[in-house]
Amino acid sequence: MAKYDSADLERRMKGAVDSLQHDLNGLRTGRANTSLLDPITADVYGAQMPLNQIATVSAPEPRLLSVQVWDKSNLTAVEKAIRSAGLGLNPVTDGQLIRLPIPDMTEERRKELSKVAGQYAEKARIAVRNVRRDGMDNLKADEAKKEISEDDRKRLETEVQKMTDATIADIDAAATAKEQEIMGK
Repeated sequence: MAKYDSADLERRMKGAVDSLQHDLNGLRTGRANTSLLDPITADVYGAQMPLNQIATVSAPEPRLLSVQVWDKSNLTAVEKAIRSAGLGLNPVTDGQLIRLPIPDMTEERRKELSKVAGQYAEKARIAVRNVRRDGMDNLKADEAKKEISEDDRKRLETEVQKMTDATIADIDAAATAKEQEIMGK
């Protein structure tokens, strides 16, 4: 039985792109986006819980996020978690509702975030190249075991390379789009 599995390689490459999309969604772009608060957890009920499990997060206006805390006793913990998240947001509490005005970003902060987006993309590219290497190694091993011919190996290596190139193009496109969004272009 051959170790090479193109569906598995494709799934793993797609996983790298999905992971990149998730990372990029967490970057602040000057517009209110509820996914901005996804990585934040608050210490409530003796455990670290994600905000979306203890409150309703919404974006009622383009430059405002609102966090409707379900249990009033968790309000200060949620507010503290948002303040300490390092997102540069200043929560304003109004009853059980926390308003988060999204401040304008400085040019310096935009460049910083753009670099971070580039780092995320590079991490995804490395992951895809590692998947390609695994696929190529499996093909060579299959050929060495006489499970596939040299011609099949070369044909499948071309297929793996095409898959890699297409995935890296997707990564580049996602990173470029995010960098343009951050820079306000």
